[in-house]
Amino acid sequence: MAELNTGDGGGKKGDGKVRSKKGNSKVDLTAMVDLAFLLITFFMLTTSLSKPQSMDLGMPDKDPDPTKNTTIDVADNRSMTILLGDNDQVKWYMGQFATPLEGPEQVVYGKEGIRKELLSKMTSVPQVTGDPKKGLIVIIKPSKKSTYKNLVDILDEMAICKVPTYAIVDITKEEVDLLEKPE
Repeated sequence: MAELNTGDGGGKKGDGKVRSKKGNSKVDLTAMVDLAFLLITFFMLTTSLSKPQSMDLGMPDKDPDPTKNTTIDVADNRSMTILLGDNDQVKWYMGQFATPLEGPEQVVYGKEGIRKELLSKMTSVPQVTGDPKKGLIVIIKPSKKSTYKNLVDILDEMAICKVPTYAIVDITKEEVDLLEKPE
């Protein structure tokens, strides 16, 4: 049992005076300790721990037949390719790599960089195609030197700009050479 002693009860000190004997004051702390543990247990059980944040990303199923050709033809004026390099490097071009309609241009992440380009293409592509249902298709190609943060940043830009169709694809050797070329 926990207790708190506040005095020794007064005894004879040898001065010859008769003094009244004081009783020891004791405070029983058992109830306070029990209450503290109950409160700690209550708050531990009622608090919500931080939940991990995740991003929904739909990936295609693995095809059991690898010999089957699964390429999809996309109009050059609808497809924008974004290349991710090292040191937060971002380059984009419209159309095919060999014959781009626009670009390649180097931009930065954020409002004045890739987001501005994505938003302008989101409005111009339906006007060029003449069909509002045929919107922009973005192909994201991260290099081996790009970081996971770069990929998350570009996926955040896709969500901010509300790009309906985008894909993450392997980068080609020619595109890696383009990323390594100084501006």
